[in-house]
Amino acid sequence: MTANNRRHFLKTAGVSLGALALGPSTTGADSTQRFVVDKRGLQTERGMEVVHDLSPVDLLVVKASEDALDDAGVAYAPDGRYSPRLPDTVSSRSRVEYPPEGETLFEYQWDKQDQRIPETHETTRGEGTRVAIIDSGIGAEHPDLRHAVNAELSRNFTEDSLGAPGPYGGAHGTHVAGSVAASDRTDSGVIGSAPGTELVDLRVFSEVSSSGFSAWMGDVLAAIVYSAELGADAANLSLGWTFRFRDDGWGQFWGKAMQRTTTYANRNGTVLTHACGNWGGTLQFDEDQRDSSETAGGLTVSATGPIGFEWGDEGLEQPPYAPAFYTNYGTNAVDLGAPGGNADLDAIGTDEPWYYDYVLNTVAVPEFDDETGEYLGATYGYDWYAGTSMAAPQVAGAVALVKSAKPRLDANQAKNALERVAEVPDEYERKYYGSGYLDTYRAVTN
Repeated sequence: MTANNRRHFLKTAGVSLGALALGPSTTGADSTQRFVVDKRGLQTERGMEVVHDLSPVDLLVVKASEDALDDAGVAYAPDGRYSPRLPDTVSSRSRVEYPPEGETLFEYQWDKQDQRIPETHETTRGEGTRVAIIDSGIGAEHPDLRHAVNAELSRNFTEDSLGAPGPYGGAHGTHVAGSVAASDRTDSGVIGSAPGTELVDLRVFSEVSSSGFSAWMGDVLAAIVYSAELGADAANLSLGWTFRFRDDGWGQFWGKAMQRTTTYANRNGTVLTHACGNWGGTLQFDEDQRDSSETAGGLTVSATGPIGFEWGDEGLEQPPYAPAFYTNYGTNAVDLGAPGGNADLDAIGTDEPWYYDYVLNTVAVPEFDDETGEYLGATYGYDWYAGTSMAAPQVAGAVALVKSAKPRLDANQAKNALERVAEVPDEYERKYYGSGYLDTYRAVTN
């Protein structure tokens, strides 16, 4: 392909492949001090330091010895800590500087074009809804996000003291947030699916954690419960972890803990949108292994993307709904396919702007003092990312739009509204899509 001339405000040096998009390597039972405890039957908390009290789902996250837990006579499992994994290809960065006043980046947003987002906004922009972003933190001072983030409701679930909102765990959460709610009423920049929705930053990743760039599973459970308590219409989890802890020491306890948590979210009207992971593997399970988010109204999302968007003279080699090269799949594991970005692997490393097939949106890149770990601030801009991490917020934004247009829908009805209009493309297999490919416009206007 022959590259088009790039605009003067693009700085190119590779591209990021969706940081925090997790693969199958986790350390689910590596903790000897943190545990998730079933409160049912608990007689005493002696010897336990409570990290999170999840009373609505009868769970505790605690620091304790196993002897103390055994003495309490309750069921428990080690809290799991997991680290990010990128799709299996290069991971360098391309960043877009702020465009000149009056110049937008929408022409590079194939995902929002494909989903007919501007036309959808003629019906609703997501007003009156709320979306929780369970991630690395949102750069709320980004010019495209200042309107959207509720700082008062935002929470830090990590063990650091940096608070929320803020991009303290990396740029990933800001990209996810922008995909949901970046403003469509600025003179420049990008747009999100539901710019009228309210965002809540629920941070579970910490850049300055003593154990490195990772998150506790118990923190994620706590963030889900908090999302439900807030009455969030959607809670996005671009984590790719939900399928793995069964094999990492949680067993039946993990299934029950997740079932309680996701059911609570569903009953409170919150649709959980999950990234299905980026290692290009099958998530084909037996029925008794099906992720509990399915039975509790959640949506697990695979990634799609074009090949050849705005680069080359031959046009698209693959359409926006083509399965991405890295996406996980599974007929009874994936609920929807959605735009997450794709790549021509032969073009990577060439002068071609192959990264145009990724998803462009907001980023806030944090800076820390190398010696003290002190947060120094963030650089705001835009970047192309790819991953199922980028696909899940497309669905979260669609949930916000549907709930805004039809506010009486409960979580299951909102989920069904998306699945009902989704279709599996004729030229691809159902295992990549579940119910089908996301169609935001039809879901809102039908």
